[in-house]
Amino acid sequence: MSPFLHPALIAGYVALFVGIGGAFLCVNLLVGWLVRPRMPNAEKLEVYECGEPTIGSSFVQFDLRFYVVALLFIIFDVEVALFFPWATVFGKAVQMADPALQTVQADGLSLTPAASGLMRELGVVQPTLPTLPAEFVAPAVLGDASPQAAGERAVAQTGTLLARSAVADMSTFFAILLVGFAYVWSRGDLDWVRAVSSERGNR
Repeated sequence: MSPFLHPALIAGYVALFVGIGGAFLCVNLLVGWLVRPRMPNAEKLEVYECGEPTIGSSFVQFDLRFYVVALLFIIFDVEVALFFPWATVFGKAVQMADPALQTVQADGLSLTPAASGLMRELGVVQPTLPTLPAEFVAPAVLGDASPQAAGERAVAQTGTLLARSAVADMSTFFAILLVGFAYVWSRGDLDWVRAVSSERGNR
């Protein structure tokens, strides 16, 4: 069986996973509702406040700095998650450019299963032998004009170009992220008490 699944089959697996997960949750909630002890008392009916007894009214002013710091953390934490797909693409491209990997069949007209698998994992639906513009094609090694060697050079150069593009894209993204981080840092948004930071700057 091919390791690359059809989209309808993947959707079926996702639906099966969601269905089993929902059933598992419902069964556990139902069992907990049926077997749990019911002994309400004054202490259990009190409002839970992190294990501490409640003091005063719940309508109090809360420090909004918490929300600012939490939002900044979420923003930069989510952005870091985008490094994972980039690392996957970069790793596949470097693997495709590896000279130790045989990427072209002996006839020089078709890809090996390993190279086809790498291209499918990179999103190519129907992998074929890549053709590059003349300015990207490296000169052939003297005495090596076989179709297989030429095809392997084309695949390796395609992987190298993809890896370089991935590095350039992620470097640009990371630079923008650092500019945003420097901006919020210079504004003092990362300081919990802004009054202290302003006094520190005046000294």
